[in-house]
Amino acid sequence: MMHMETNKSFLYTSILYVCGFLLFMEWIYPVNDITATSSISVFIIYAVFCFVISMFQLKWWISFLLKGFGLLFIINGLFFEAGLFSRLWFEQGFLEFSYNLSAILSQDWNNLTPMFRSALFLILIWLMSYLLHYWFVVMKRIFLFVMLTFIYVAVLDTFTVYDAGMPMVRTFIIAFIALGIANFMRELNREGIHFRWVKKTPIWLIPLVVTVLFSSVIGYAAPKAPPQWPDPVPFIQSAAQNAGSGNEGGAVQKVGYGEDDTQLGGSFVQDYTPVFQAAASDEHYWRIETKDVYTGKGWEASDGPDYQRMTEGVGLNTFNTGSDGVNTERLESIVEFQDNVSIEKLVYPYGLQQVYAAEATFHIDMFTEAVQTQLNHEVVQLDQYTLSYDKPSFSVDKLREVEHEENPVDERYTQIPENLPDRVADLAVEITEEHDTQYDKAKAVEQYFSSNGFEYETTGVPVPEDDEDYVDQFLFESQIGYCDNFSTSMVVLLRSLDIPARWAKGFTSGEMIEEDVSNTGDSYDVYEVTNANAHSWVEVYFDGVGWVPFEPTQGFNNLSDFHTEMENMEGEQEQENDPLEAPEMEQPELPEQTQEEEEESEAVAGNNTRHFDFAWWHAGLIIAGISIIGFLIYKTRFRWQTYLLKKKLARHQNAAAYQDAYAHLLKLLAHAGLKRDPGQTLREYAKRIDARYSTNEMGQLTAHFEKIIYKNELNEEKTSKLAEVWKNLINRIMT
Repeated sequence: MMHMETNKSFLYTSILYVCGFLLFMEWIYPVNDITATSSISVFIIYAVFCFVISMFQLKWWISFLLKGFGLLFIINGLFFEAGLFSRLWFEQGFLEFSYNLSAILSQDWNNLTPMFRSALFLILIWLMSYLLHYWFVVMKRIFLFVMLTFIYVAVLDTFTVYDAGMPMVRTFIIAFIALGIANFMRELNREGIHFRWVKKTPIWLIPLVVTVLFSSVIGYAAPKAPPQWPDPVPFIQSAAQNAGSGNEGGAVQKVGYGEDDTQLGGSFVQDYTPVFQAAASDEHYWRIETKDVYTGKGWEASDGPDYQRMTEGVGLNTFNTGSDGVNTERLESIVEFQDNVSIEKLVYPYGLQQVYAAEATFHIDMFTEAVQTQLNHEVVQLDQYTLSYDKPSFSVDKLREVEHEENPVDERYTQIPENLPDRVADLAVEITEEHDTQYDKAKAVEQYFSSNGFEYETTGVPVPEDDEDYVDQFLFESQIGYCDNFSTSMVVLLRSLDIPARWAKGFTSGEMIEEDVSNTGDSYDVYEVTNANAHSWVEVYFDGVGWVPFEPTQGFNNLSDFHTEMENMEGEQEQENDPLEAPEMEQPELPEQTQEEEEESEAVAGNNTRHFDFAWWHAGLIIAGISIIGFLIYKTRFRWQTYLLKKKLARHQNAAAYQDAYAHLLKLLAHAGLKRDPGQTLREYAKRIDARYSTNEMGQLTAHFEKIIYKNELNEEKTSKLAEVWKNLINRIMT
């Protein structure tokens, strides 16, 4: 009966602990959305592993070894190239630890390596498995953790891109089931109620689960009153708009299209909220506007806005369709915006000719080329419209033949601040000194960023101080950033060479979600464009051709078409396969490093760039390996425990050591099929064991054990002698 009671108690506490684990998962899920972490699968797998071990309450040293080995296995797979526990592995680990300890002591939190941050997160998961077991299973006081989970999810939903609609529902269901189980069990124990049917079957859980689920469904489906108080977030954001703008790293922003580009820099979090879907024949940029004045901190328009209604005489002259350097193809595209999106400007491809939307008129700002959409003289966001455009394909041969002559665009599009550091212009000259044509110079600057240590990052991106230039800081100090850093820097470098260039912004093509959608006999693909596709790039002016797009951002490809003449096709293909090489630039002088420091830097840098594609079969291997190790440890547990107790008895001939050894002997006998019968005294049991093994050793051990327990008599000399007797009997049982 006692065994059955224990099993049922384990069942209930296991259900309670699983609820705690599911609540803890609600703390981990948002990591994928609000940080730069690409995948949280490995953390979830490790959390499951730790919680399972804690649920079965293995010995502390077994639990420690299993969880510790799991952590090392994950860290090794993600960040280390050397074999686990090899000499190089320990050296690399020591360098990582030393580097991060130095960063912590100097409070340089942004420079903690990914390996160290991941290890800290895994250790946190490890500790939470112990803490939640204590809260949920031992104390059965779970309300505090439930309340903290609700607050955590609600705050993330309010102030970040994380959508906590369904997570809040899940948290409600899990929390109330856990609270119901914990309170019911506590009341039974407190009142001394002993209903055997309650302990024999978990059927009483059914009304609890049904009640919680029914309440959740009703609450989710029922109509809800609109908010009674104004949203505090806009007020908080406006109050803190410039907070931290002068600090390293700046404030973390949410990625997406925005109107204000006067202050660039700072980190942001990705936001994959859909903005619009487009049916198009090919990938291309979705343009919104351009800016022409670089201030040293960001971009502004030199004048305007000056909106004029688009007609046959007033439109977008992005490129010269009559130029023999531009081939065009007439195409159409359908754009459909998602709900709750407000961009009151047209998104359009290069070569826009006409826009079709019922009763709408379109007005273009002649300074930024932004196109407003209006209905009944009101600026609105159109839900859907159709675009007709001439998709351009630029001739590389013709672009190389263009020789720029002074013209009206120079005044606006070669502007740079008077206080721009001289080293920016010097760098532009060095990059392009081996090239003669305007096109080749533009390509050299475009490709400079891919071969000189620049990195695409969205976190840890600094905001320039009051006396710093945004481009100068990126080119010579940080060398990390995203599209705004790369595109702005290219524009300024070209302008310092008197090559007209401007900054363009909008969206990239997005992700294809449907292929070969038929529409009036033509084939279209459907692309979904999200806030994460917001982008900026460069346009360079070529006489007789117009504005030609360039893409300097590392990791991005130019979505515009370029072609070569047939007679030069072979040579051009070779050149495209072997692109223009920008010269290696001299980096700013740094303090000399010792060989040891250089090795340390290389090791840390190697860890930061190490990439590991975690697939589900890796998870299967991890679980299989851990299961095998756990099984072997479990099967040999008595041998390990015997070995440790032998060492303990050799070091300590005290009562506690002897009692542990005797209790282990009883467990070993029970495992061998010689379990003590209910009601049988220790002396009777000892006679039975001695008869089984034809010895008197069990009787000697039992007599000494009873003296320690009942008479508190301890003879250390005799205890030492009996340790040998204990070992002999153990060996007989285990053979």
